[in-house]
Amino acid sequence: MEPLGRIGKTTVDVLRVLLASGEPRWGLEVIKLTGRPSGSVYPLLDRLERAGWVHSEWEQDNDRRGPRRRMYTLTAGGAAEARRVLARADSTAARATTRPATAS
Repeated sequence: MEPLGRIGKTTVDVLRVLLASGEPRWGLEVIKLTGRPSGSVYPLLDRLERAGWVHSEWEQDNDRRGPRRRMYTLTAGGAAEARRVLARADSTAARATTRPATAS
């Protein structure tokens, strides 16, 4: 598994969605749950997969109507890293909201 060079807000949002579910998520579902555009989410999912954080495979449900969906799940190592990233992001957000206002 490789470390991610940059971890932005979109990465945090996508990791939060993938970690919150024990079930695989498909790309459009991740887009809807994060509120992020497809042009950000799909390249990020690809980057996470290349880094070994995420595993994907085509949906096997032949009874469902419509095109097959690409399903994404965190790997064991990816889930551990996602927890670490989210803990750091939550800690940073908490510090930002409790920081006293500075006088101008």
